[in-house]
Amino acid sequence: MRRQAPAAARNRQPILDVLRPRLPAQGLVLEIASGSGEHIVHFAEALPNLVFQPSDPSPEARASIDDWVQELTLDNVRPALALDAAGDVWPLERADTVLCCNMIHIAPWEAAVGLVVGAGRILPKDGTLYLYGPYRRGGRHTAPSNEAFDLDLRGRDAAWGVRDLEAVAALAEARDFGLPEIIDMPANNLSLVFKRL
Repeated sequence: MRRQAPAAARNRQPILDVLRPRLPAQGLVLEIASGSGEHIVHFAEALPNLVFQPSDPSPEARASIDDWVQELTLDNVRPALALDAAGDVWPLERADTVLCCNMIHIAPWEAAVGLVVGAGRILPKDGTLYLYGPYRRGGRHTAPSNEAFDLDLRGRDAAWGVRDLEAVAALAEARDFGLPEIIDMPANNLSLVFKRL
């Protein structure tokens, strides 16, 4: 049942390197769209003082996540929740941090809106919303590979596509988040770190 995503194996350590100094010393970290579960178990192994709550709308993904947790005998990862980021109600009332890697370009824009609205609802003041993935900046792709990826995504589903960083930042600002800290990542991706005001 355990799934493996080659991209997750490549990017989980660079993401952890960004997260480590930006996460609280203790608390609950909610991951939206946990996918195979490889990110969250990597983070949980490295940060044992935090409690991690994975989630995904897919039953197959949730089974993979729970299998990874069982295989690695991690006691700081809760069972995966069924959670649709675009939903009006999330099955969790509070978290100290919300993480979301590689979702908003492989989902309709409504999922990004729901993600930011939901994070704004459950995060405390100074809580962190962390996003990872490819973005356009100033209306332009940051690399030819991202442009090709965007065309491929839109070919698969017209509602998908690499998002404009400025649109995501404006969406977050409208929901009481500050301007993002932007960190360049390998493979032409970005980390965006938002703080709840």
